Formats: sequence, structure tokens, C-alpha cells
Amino acid sequence: MIKCVVWDLDNTLLDGVYLESPDKPPSAVPALAAVVAELAARGILHAIASRNPPEAAGHAEQATGHRFAAAACGWGAKSQAVTEIMAELELEPGAVAFVDDDPLERAEVAHAHPGVLVLAPQEVPEAAGWPQFSPPVITDEARRRGELYLARRARREEEAAFGGSREEFLRHCRTQVTIAPAGPADLPRLHELSARTRQFNSAGAALSRERLARLLAAPDRRVIAVRLRDRFGDDGLVGAAVVALPAAAPGEWSVELLMMSCRAMGRGVIEALLAWICRAARSAGAGRVSVACVVSPRNVPLRIALAATGFRAAEPAVAPAAGGGHRMATYSRRLDGSLPELPGWARGTW
Repeated sequence: MIKCVVWDLDNTLLDGVYLESPDKPPSAVPALAAVVAELAARGILHAIASRNPPEAAGHAEQATGHRFAAAACGWGAKSQAVTEIMAELELEPGAVAFVDDDPLERAEVAHAHPGVLVLAPQEVPEAAGWPQFSPPVITDEARRRGELYLARRARREEEAAFGGSREEFLRHCRTQVTIAPAGPADLPRLHELSARTRQFNSAGAALSRERLARLLAAPDRRVIAVRLRDRFGDDGLVGAAVVALPAAAPGEWSVELLMMSCRAMGRGVIEALLAWICRAARSAGAGRVSVACVVSPRNVPLRIALAATGFRAAEPAVAPAAGGGHRMATYSRRLDGSLPELPGWARGTW
């Protein structure tokens, strides 16, 4: 799935050259402005990579009526601008499309970032109907994704000026994490989260809506939903876990799925969820928690979070993941010693 479209401005998104029209900057190309609005309604972000001063990005927002999630304006290589945007938005090349009228610029970006989908402006209206621009489900979180990324930018700017620790900053932001059983109304968002997230996805692949529905209905499974908000905004449902309930004595809790939105990265959410699972398991009489996890380069952040919370991978990890070709590992943690602290701004119910 494409998560972000990076636009050139001159003779691409704008109908002319910005610096050559100082008295009356060019308007947006109507067909492309319409695509921007349509894709934003599907939860796809937009960013700007342009050889222009930063003011050009502000003009593009006025011309299109859209707030861009990121902008890299300057006179360096377009591939570097795309690199900066991907880093800021924490996106992988395969989740990005790049639009530019100049064939040389397109070739330069394609060479530097082979995973990026490179398009000429005239290809965009048709491409908007391609499967990679058509999410299987569009939730309220998706429709607000651009707004949430703007809130993230404001949060990061304030954090950069904050003098305290990360924990102090999370309290300063009035962070609230709520962990509770998911219900049928959460199914569309759970499906969307499964399809979109890879860095924090223990399955390493999307789960079908039907499979998630079966898990929600299964008497021997508990699907846990994680919601996040702070004074910058309400991120909604950002994570989930599926716990297999023990058939007899609860000696071990088996977590079959962990997934978390990238928007929650760095905000203490995955750590709070893992701490809550450990504490809930021990309260239920379990002596160990295990997490089945695909071993792939894409979910390294999740495996780091597991290790930081005291989970250790069993060796060797050789079982193939279904259909993916990756190894599987079981990360386990004993519960007979001290457990990770549950932050005061996180609360959960089983």
C-alpha cells in the first residue's frame, strides 16, 4: 500500500514555476488537486519535494487547500528530499510514491530508491485507481491521518524544546493509553492496522478481515485493543494483541499477535502494552508469557521492544512463517521476578 505521495511543485502540482511568478504564483493543477483530496480521504498522506524556497510549500497548501504532512524544499537532489521525508514520516520506500514532471528527476529518485513508485503527473489520475492506492478499509483514523501527522509534528517540535526526560514529556503531554478487550465495532480498524503496519507486527503480514472476525468471536482467544490520546489529539485505536487463553491451568500466556501503529512509536505505548500483558498474566496465575514473532528486517523495532521488556528469543528460530519464508521465533519472559512498570498514564482492563 502507498502511504504517502511526494509531489514536485513546478509544472507538476502547480500549473507553472513558482519563482517565475512572484506577483501571482501559479495555481494548482485542478485534476491533481482533486487527486490530492481524494487520496487524503482514503488516509494517504501527501508531502512536497521541490527545488524552491520553503514559502513555496505554504503557497501549495493555499492553492490545493490541503495541509501537507512534510515538505523538503531546497536545491539539493530530489532523492535526498525523499530520504528526508521518509525519515520524518517513518516510512519505507515501498510505501511512497513520487510525482515529478522531469524525467531526469524521476530517474534519479528511482535509481536512489528502487522501492519508490515513480510517476509522471499525467499518470496520476489513472494511478489513483490502482490497488496500491486503494486501502481495503477506510476508517475514521484513516480520514484523520493527515491531521494526526500534523499533531505529531507539533508534538515533536515541543519535545525538542522540552528539558526533561521522555517520561516527563509524556506526562507533560497528558498522554493516556487505554488497554481493553476489543469488540466487533473495532474490526474495521483492526483490519486496517494489520494491513498497514509492519515495523510493529509480530505476524509480519496482514490478517484477513475474516480471520480477525473469527479471533474476536473465539471463546479461547482474547483480542486486546490499545487506544492513545494526549493534549495534541486523539489517535484512536493504535495497537492490538491476541492472547490465547490457556485450556487448563494458566501456566503460560501465549500472545499470538502484537501490532502497533508507527504513529505510536516513541510514545511509550508498546512498552505499556507489554508491561500490562505481563502484569495481567501474573495476576491470572501464569508464570510465563510468550510471543510468537516473525524474524524479518522490517519488524526489528518490535523485537527490540520485546528484548527491552525482558523477553528473550528461544534458539534456534528456524520454523518458516506461513507463506512468507521468514523464520519464526518465540520470545518468552518469566513472571516470577520483578515486572516492568506500568506507567501512571496507562490503564487496562482484562
